[in-house]
Amino acid sequence: MKRKRKNKDYTAARCEPRLTHLAELHMNYEGNGESIPLHPPDLSLHGMFVNTSTHFPEGAIVILRFRLTRSNLEVQTRGEVRYCLPGIGIGVEFVGIGLEAVRAIEKEIRASSKTRTRKS
Repeated sequence: MKRKRKNKDYTAARCEPRLTHLAELHMNYEGNGESIPLHPPDLSLHGMFVNTSTHFPEGAIVILRFRLTRSNLEVQTRGEVRYCLPGIGIGVEFVGIGLEAVRAIEKEIRASSKTRTRKS
């Protein structure tokens, strides 16, 4: 018996704070050395939304390399595509990201949210 797939609502409120500024971001489809054109991401502790017109199937593995703006730490990790919005971008969950990188992202998000709160 075939299961009916529920439509996902990606517009719902986010569960985690997000960071929208990185010094640089590079992404490759695993197994392919070609760099993919990207626009600034939406970064959380567990993954990111990457604006790209390139289509990826759910479950695809990508290689991510990005530099955090404040700490200047370069993060390299694999990511699994969780969803694709054709022509808009992909939601990627980090796979095997190191603890140091997670702590640095968390610190960057906290610092960014404090800056936004002061500007309000």
